[in-house]
Amino acid sequence: MATPRNLKRLQNLVWILIYGGLLTLVFGLAVGRGEEKVLGHSLVVGGAIVAAIGVVLIFVRARLKPSP
Repeated sequence: MATPRNLKRLQNLVWILIYGGLLTLVFGLAVGRGEEKVLGHSLVVGGAIVAAIGVVLIFVRARLKPSP
């Protein structure tokens, strides 16, 4: 059981992680086209991991029930 306040926080965290991760991923793709290939690759991998954590938290959020 989770309080509505905690569920709202989790929901906000999910979207911050997804959008932040995708933004970092795209930024890494842009940086990787230049001379900084290692930095670009690191940003792509890091952004993908953060976005994936956000997606997993969607399923966690779906399984939580609000407390009465």
